[in-house]
Amino acid sequence: MKAASLLKMAGSVLDGVFAINKPLGMSSAQVIRDCQQHLNPSALFKPMIDQERAARSQESNNKKKRRGFGKNDLRVKMGHGGTLDPLATGVLILGVGKGTKSLQSFLDCTKTYETVVLFGASTDTYDRVGKVLKKTAYDHITRPMVEEALNSFRGKLQQMPPLYSALKMQGKPLYEYAREGKPIPREIATREVDVVELEMLDYYEPGTHNHRWPAEDATTFERNFAEQVWKIEKDQTKNKKPTPEEEEEETKALEEHEKFKRKADATVDALVYDKVNKRRKTSDNPALMSGALGEVPPKKAGKGSNLIPPPHDPNTPPPWDDKGPPAARIRMTVTSGFYVRSFCHDLGVKVGSAAMMAELCRSRQGDFVVGSSNCLEYDDLAKGEEIWAPKLESMLARWNEKSHAAPSSAPTRAKLSDSPNQPQESIEMSPRKRKVSEEFGQEQASSSKTKLRPSVRDEKAASSKPTSPSKTKSEDEWNGFDDATSSKEQ
Repeated sequence: MKAASLLKMAGSVLDGVFAINKPLGMSSAQVIRDCQQHLNPSALFKPMIDQERAARSQESNNKKKRRGFGKNDLRVKMGHGGTLDPLATGVLILGVGKGTKSLQSFLDCTKTYETVVLFGASTDTYDRVGKVLKKTAYDHITRPMVEEALNSFRGKLQQMPPLYSALKMQGKPLYEYAREGKPIPREIATREVDVVELEMLDYYEPGTHNHRWPAEDATTFERNFAEQVWKIEKDQTKNKKPTPEEEEEETKALEEHEKFKRKADATVDALVYDKVNKRRKTSDNPALMSGALGEVPPKKAGKGSNLIPPPHDPNTPPPWDDKGPPAARIRMTVTSGFYVRSFCHDLGVKVGSAAMMAELCRSRQGDFVVGSSNCLEYDDLAKGEEIWAPKLESMLARWNEKSHAAPSSAPTRAKLSDSPNQPQESIEMSPRKRKVSEEFGQEQASSSKTKLRPSVRDEKAASSKPTSPSKTKSEDEWNGFDDATSSKEQ
């Protein structure tokens, strides 16, 4: 598009919601930063920047100070409607300007995923970027066996979060129990999810695919922790409670571990002695600590631009002596809060082996679909404003033309199984709380908790239609790398 056309097109502030095809290895937050890098200086979003600049010029000095250091720069306001794992690709819904107010509704809509399940081994993260916890036999696995196992995952089911999920148990992330050497709660909070559709697209026989297990093995302590979680999960599934002897044995084992940990810490403290030198100048590049939390990660191009290890060298021999394990490509449509990684892990257990998630693509979320006209390709950003601006303007225009209600697919957010159903939330006004504004001629809420400005009343009312489900507080995706929501994933 020519520059003159862009300037003409950029006469008004653009708001709305669109989707972008997130690339592999990048965090959702980094995608937003990259979008802002291209949108901020563009002619398309110059009116938004100018509007923000004018608004800030009227602010008091105290308000400017409260904004904090590093937040005074002008940038296009953006957010996402549900994060994606760095390992995952596909639909990442983004809101621009006032469109960010509509992002909450996308956390509750159904989503379609395509994943590749690699059998024969399990990892601490339930995917191919973790550490191998165990390797098991896989020669007995066949395509009919996998198809039969899929039947047990259709419909409503209780799902257990991954080992190192950021989902909190008694106020603490599950992986913190491992780091601190403490026993995890006896009852791990599961969540009810609904698998609307589930089908196997391809089955890869041994030796016909390039997927591999991770090269790094988990430590003995990590393996012991995994066994503890799996044992509790198995007992919880069978409603089996530990005997007094088992509880005593577990307590004794924990005490021994704490003694060993304290002794090891004391030994390390005796070997290390840092004398403070007040004359020494501080270095511009402070040293990074390594040890308990793994090796120091290498410097990356961005905060979240390269979070996935590079692909394996094809000349490197595989981690098996035979043809290797089989794999399967599976497509599923599920409710929000579904852990695809947990599904892959549980499928391996179901066929009498182990499994991990090797690939993941979110092909659809709500009405946004990869490859369609409402999903921008990430590579288009680097091609210049004349390429991405017309596409983005068209997407935002279509968004503003349609109703700002919830997505067409019925939102069904996952609920924690141990929490009661919450009453339906609504911000609709009662007749007694309605009054006519002489200035605007529109309805306003007199309630102090739910005051609506006339300019956003219609949008708020649409987002709170009775079709919205009850909401529960639950996070999805892979929060260890990002920011969610769920479901690391989800």
